[in-house]
Amino acid sequence: MKREFWIILIVYIAMQLSGIAGIPVLMFVFGFLGKDVGLAVPIWLIFSFTVALIIILFILRKEMGAAGLNERGNSAGFLIKWSILGFFMALFAQYLAAIIESMLGIKMGSENTEQILSIIETFPLAILVTSIVGPILEEIVFRKIIFGALYKRFNFFISALISSFIFALVHMDPAHILIYSGMGFTFAFLYVKTKRIIVPIFAHVAMNTMVVLVQSVYKDDIERLMREAEAIQNFIGGFFL
Repeated sequence: MKREFWIILIVYIAMQLSGIAGIPVLMFVFGFLGKDVGLAVPIWLIFSFTVALIIILFILRKEMGAAGLNERGNSAGFLIKWSILGFFMALFAQYLAAIIESMLGIKMGSENTEQILSIIETFPLAILVTSIVGPILEEIVFRKIIFGALYKRFNFFISALISSFIFALVHMDPAHILIYSGMGFTFAFLYVKTKRIIVPIFAHVAMNTMVVLVQSVYKDDIERLMREAEAIQNFIGGFFL
């Protein structure tokens, strides 16, 4: 693996761990100034994610500048087509994984998503992290670097499986590991198919943005549908007890 990639991994890990010290310090400062300490989490997320993205893009500046769109099969139209198609593929993978989880008795709804929505309600500007900055960082780290390094040694399935599993673990929502792994496989496929990281980045950004907006606008309706779905599942399950 390139030295630059190791540096990027270190920057990403440091960003993930920075909140352990950064958030309490920011809460203390806000409390001292008489500000709402609840803003400490979203503001630190915006700060840490943005700084990490700037550093990582700076590290990749030469590689990004050298990667044009003139290679055969990688025209702008080709990339746009696969970016849009990739968005729907990611949604389908998420839907299919959710069905499988439901059949396994796993409750619908994600704690990680609920936490994200709570943060956005507290500080709406945080949507920039969840919908844009976060997906860009994740695609660079998990697809370009981790999956890319594995793909040089193993076949697609093994490389996608390992990188997607790590991707799922980072979201700290083990109950829905199938959903995150399914998305990871989809984004890895898009990266291999197009050989351009911008394609899974676009699909990831579009999917996150849609999920956040839909769950924010139709939050009450979604919660009602989830309760009804769980009631039906419990009713059907009663016949097998």
